[in-house]
Amino acid sequence: MTTRTLGLIMHGVTGRMGTNQHLIRSIVAIRQQGGVVLSNGDRVMPDPILIGRNGEKIEALAKAHGIARWSTRLDEALANPNDTVFFDAGTTQMRPALLAQAIRAGKHVYCEKPIATNLNEAVEVCRLAQASGLKHGAVQDKLFLPGLRKLDMLRRAGFFGRMLSLRLEFGYWVFEGDLQPIQRPSWNYRSEDGGGMILDMMCHWRYVLDNLFGEVQSISCLGTTHIPQRWDESGKPYQATADDAAYATAQLKGFDGEPVIAQLNMSWATRVRRDDLVTFHVDGTHGSAVAGLTDCRAQSRVTTPRPVWNPDTRQTMPFFDQWQEVPDSQVYDNGFKIQWEHFIRHVVENEPYKYTLAEGAKGVQLVEAALQSWKERRWVDLPALKI
Repeated sequence: MTTRTLGLIMHGVTGRMGTNQHLIRSIVAIRQQGGVVLSNGDRVMPDPILIGRNGEKIEALAKAHGIARWSTRLDEALANPNDTVFFDAGTTQMRPALLAQAIRAGKHVYCEKPIATNLNEAVEVCRLAQASGLKHGAVQDKLFLPGLRKLDMLRRAGFFGRMLSLRLEFGYWVFEGDLQPIQRPSWNYRSEDGGGMILDMMCHWRYVLDNLFGEVQSISCLGTTHIPQRWDESGKPYQATADDAAYATAQLKGFDGEPVIAQLNMSWATRVRRDDLVTFHVDGTHGSAVAGLTDCRAQSRVTTPRPVWNPDTRQTMPFFDQWQEVPDSQVYDNGFKIQWEHFIRHVVENEPYKYTLAEGAKGVQLVEAALQSWKERRWVDLPALKI
């Protein structure tokens, strides 16, 4: 058994998501565990070079996590034949051009979502990647969350019977910045900088819906900007031009061919009174389940209670206590790290990999359909995406 290195160009990892999930909890964690184990027992050790515009910041980040290489010069990194994979977690607006540049330099590419701000650019970079013969992938981390993995296990076991509907509740209150410091970057609320709830989250919901509940067929969506003024990192007020909430209904084609109705509520202007920051409530003929990020609770047909509607008396039935927790039957690793390991095996030993840029483009397709629905105040169908 041998250990080989994999040169990895990591661009845009000074942001919260890039630093925490992709660098520290994925690549650094993989290095600390001795690399990625291949099917023959060999190991692959990622050898990253961190790329950023601010030299001092990128150098400090590299030193803090034991990364020997860093640079502000992307062109030089792409010219190095020993670095064969390019990863991007920078701004969505720059992503298609960066991916195209890396592909033309002969690099396999992996990136955060959305892969583009519009479908034309997403399809274009997908076609470029497919024609190159290089490996490519897009982050679809929520499929690896413990709560959703438990939910998917129930589905595969036939627990739901015929799946009927899904209710997704997502979000929390993001501080405006005047009274309390903001906890999300201010650019998220400026459409001119690539912000917006629909652009940010519909890409996630597309791959979650397609893989766990059924392929999205059509959508009706209403977006809004509930908080029109916010304060940025320096305390300066600015006009919020991006949607900070969206409310949608989607029709899915279930895995049994029957329709599934999905209600999707997402907001940065809501206060949480539910099990988690995101919950997926699934109802089926034989059972129901509610999953969050880590936990999942189920209620079968035979254990469903018989509530009685009586508005004249206080409700005494303990609804939250009537669900059975789905146990942790395994150790759940970080979802970003799991997908990184899959992609590295895909690059090194051609392990089958489904989360390609084409899957990322489907997310952008749902974004555009949702925005069109909001603008035209109507249902919008999603045809099969031709790439």
